[in-house]
Amino acid sequence: MNQVFTNQAFTNRTSASQASANQPSMSQAPANQTFTGSSSYVASEELMGAVNIALVLQKPLLIKGEPGTGKTMLAQAVAEALNKKLIIWNIKSTTKAQDGLYVYDVVQRLYDSQFGTHGVDDIARYIKLGKLGEAFQAQEQVVLLIDEIDKADLEFPNDLLWELDQMEFYIPETKETIRAKQRPAVIITSNAEKELPDAFLRRCVFHYIDFPDQKQMEQIIRVHFDNLDQHLIHQALASFYWIRQLTGIEKKPSTSELVDWLRALVAGGVNPDRIRKEIPFAGVLLKKDKDLQTLHRNGG
Repeated sequence: MNQVFTNQAFTNRTSASQASANQPSMSQAPANQTFTGSSSYVASEELMGAVNIALVLQKPLLIKGEPGTGKTMLAQAVAEALNKKLIIWNIKSTTKAQDGLYVYDVVQRLYDSQFGTHGVDDIARYIKLGKLGEAFQAQEQVVLLIDEIDKADLEFPNDLLWELDQMEFYIPETKETIRAKQRPAVIITSNAEKELPDAFLRRCVFHYIDFPDQKQMEQIIRVHFDNLDQHLIHQALASFYWIRQLTGIEKKPSTSELVDWLRALVAGGVNPDRIRKEIPFAGVLLKKDKDLQTLHRNGG
């Protein structure tokens, strides 16, 4: 996303967008809420711009990037910055779109009927809303994170097209339509394990999070550590990026592994001047035998 708008520009565009929106059954998001980062998350101008464009257009924001680039934490930062509740829908290989809407516990109803439980005829008692249903039913706008959507089967994204477009779904057991009281801000993450359908992609604002450069990574480290020796930071970062560029490394260390490594270096009282020569606690950074062997072959 190359174009970055100022906060005032976002406010103006949001107001215009909302004035033209024809959705009388759904309350609109406040026009003056834009994302400018948070105290616990370092975001680039391009990423903040993508978040705000998605908010203005009222479209899901699809975030891709290699593991450790802060995709999941982005949703937490947006919720924190905009003072909104965060609802997380963690996607697994067995997850179905229906799981996010509602579940009808027919087994529990059958069990209750056998024991004469009062109210068994009230089917609504046995309907439990999923994460998407929760977001729709919230009285105030929430941030909904659909995390690692590419873990599910290929039909999963297509099965959500109507719900994400219209912000409603139908429950045939109770003959009830659940409509969003406030349109949630939807953030979807993907590790690019599978290609997502074109029809789904057309409905999203897309942003790819590049791996942080050394300057931005130092800012991220400062978020996690209050008083860390500057020499230690520079030596650790130099070693970290050197390892990432080694030919043959299959699983490059990510931001979370760097943070853990720094904690290990501090806890171990390692002299910063040793770091580049020895790469102490290399197993915190690298998690594969082949990668450790590659490191050792290159003098680490």
